[in-house]
Amino acid sequence: MNEFINPAALKRKALIVDDEIINRTILGHILSGSYDVTYAENGQEAYDMLTEQSYGFSLILLDLIMPVMDGFTFLEKRKEDEELRRIPVIVMTSEKSAEVKSIRLGASDFITKPFEMPEVIIARCERIVELSENTSIIRSTKNDSMTGLYAKEFFYEYLHQYASLMEGSLDAVVLNIDRFHLINELSGRRAGNRILKLVADLIKEVLLRQDGVACRAEADNFLVCLLHREDYGDVFIRLQEALAERSGSPHIHIRAGIYQNVDREVPGELWFDRAKIACDRIRGDFMRQADFYSESLHTRALFHERLINDVQEAIDKHHLTVFYQPKYKIQGSEPRLSSAEALVRWQHPELGMISPGEFIPLFESNGLIQKLDNFVWNEAALQVRRWKDRFGVAVPVSVNVSRVDIYDPELENKLIGILGAAGLTPDDFMLEITETAYADNGARLVEVVEHMRGQGFKIEMDDFGTGYSSLNMLTSIPIDVLKMDMKFIRNMLRDEKSLRLVELIMDIAKFLDVPVVAEGVEEEAQLNTLRQMGCECIQGYYFSKPVPPEDFEVFIREDVVKGECATA
Repeated sequence: MNEFINPAALKRKALIVDDEIINRTILGHILSGSYDVTYAENGQEAYDMLTEQSYGFSLILLDLIMPVMDGFTFLEKRKEDEELRRIPVIVMTSEKSAEVKSIRLGASDFITKPFEMPEVIIARCERIVELSENTSIIRSTKNDSMTGLYAKEFFYEYLHQYASLMEGSLDAVVLNIDRFHLINELSGRRAGNRILKLVADLIKEVLLRQDGVACRAEADNFLVCLLHREDYGDVFIRLQEALAERSGSPHIHIRAGIYQNVDREVPGELWFDRAKIACDRIRGDFMRQADFYSESLHTRALFHERLINDVQEAIDKHHLTVFYQPKYKIQGSEPRLSSAEALVRWQHPELGMISPGEFIPLFESNGLIQKLDNFVWNEAALQVRRWKDRFGVAVPVSVNVSRVDIYDPELENKLIGILGAAGLTPDDFMLEITETAYADNGARLVEVVEHMRGQGFKIEMDDFGTGYSSLNMLTSIPIDVLKMDMKFIRNMLRDEKSLRLVELIMDIAKFLDVPVVAEGVEEEAQLNTLRQMGCECIQGYYFSKPVPPEDFEVFIREDVVKGECATA
């Protein structure tokens, strides 16, 4: 029966290198009680043996005067091999003059020939091995095994010492590889590891050319502390160019956040928190390589943190509300209410009205947009139900489906469940999807759109024309409505090019046989021009800004009186 081996019972391996058999025998006899002893007759034999299985040895006892390869030559070759340098060497010599040269070549201690007092020899061997093993443990926690840079914990410990020794101002830099997860997904983890090692090497070569310390904090995040520089432009250009050349890919993009002239009165961890604020600010912006921390950025970051912390309370206490902007069909004798778009508003009890342009991108970046979307879906469904009960008419509402929602496998169940609870059907909800979602994962978006349309939902492509993927996307995704971005409408009567672009979008919609909703219509002249082009529906301040549900009821009553609204 197999038994567990007690590690304490295992002997460390020692290599005795001496050309004299009598010396090998005596020393082997002394050490054999504590060590598993192996022998070599000269430096070359020892070197060959160690390069094949150096991991097994804890100690080398080395004679200096030997044929083929003497001890000094062995020590010189050992210095060139990283693995061999980890094994401590005790030199065996009777010449005091050889001790200094041996120390300079990396020897750890000496045993004097002829061998006397075995207990002293064993004690010296045990001390050297223990020191070596302790150093190895420190080294393993000191450095990141992937890149060779400092490990995060050691980096912060060393940072305090480094900062106290350095005179003058210091800068803290955070570097990150944009969309690094795609490298791992598309090329494999080995390729990703190669890029991490390459970035670490470039940090040493380009950023730490003078003084500084660096670590790989986690994943593809690197931290660097160095003497202050006024200009970093050329530095990051060189780093990016070298990365493209050595990696063989011009598409790997490094971004950096820099906190210059750090405040030495605050902990070092805060230096890099501030640098990260600047780094995150340019996430996905491939036109910029670096951004600098400022007090305004810090204030903005604190503001965003406040919004993140307060969102659940805002939902629970109804500080978040849903407004509705009417959409009107404009073909025919006079405009007719056709539907509405649900738009969230936040009246913060302390901060006042917060712009959706402030909190929606923030929540999209950290995943909280799902919480917000679910809130809007529930509120909109309940409101459509109230209008049906009150007026006996159906007013379909468009709700946003964010990029994060696209990846949610429960998306269909959530929407069907919300509609079912309110006694509604997919005819009462139109799902707005922005074209930027296609750029992130076109295949997934096509799959979701096709499935949701199969369940009876109508799909509106929002903000059409603002992204590079527009035309390619339209050949892949079946949509029911195309929403023209308001930027085109704003200038179409003042700029011939803008007018022509609107006409082109209308031609594309006609070719695809889908209606167009023009957003941002504010003037009657814009309405008339769009009507002449064949635009079926408009939305904008010409009819109304987004309003609370009770104010929206004015539009419903008007069309009920006219008998224009569809009955429930």
